Amino acid sequence: MKLVKLLVSGSVLSLGVALAASSYSVKVIDPTWIGQTELKPGDYKVQIEGDKVQFKMGKTVIEAAAKLETSTSKFSYTQLGTKLVDGKSKLEEIDLGGTTSKIVFGSDASATSAGTK
Repeated sequence: MKLVKLLVSGSVLSLGVALAASSYSVKVIDPTWIGQTELKPGDYKVQIEGDKVQFKMGKTVIEAAAKLETSTSKFSYTQLGTKLVDGKSKLEEIDLGGTTSKIVFGSDASATSAGTK
């Protein structure tokens, strides 16, 4: 019986670590665009789900196509990589501080705003 409890506890802990690893906090300082959707300044919870990323702030949810890539070195802090296009700041990538992971948005990245949930 103790072995079963130990296995269940280990599984729950592993699941918690896996879920925590796919959620990050990002602060957007200036209006930033993903496709045709604007990320307004504020603190977002960023959650990676397969080939999609969700930006959540309050009841607002914005979803975008992206992929997770690995860098050769660890990022010291989380930062947004943007490019100025037609006078608008377009999000190209998010380097995830404390990891070697970065979220990359393609040049044709599309995003949808789920509005409020």
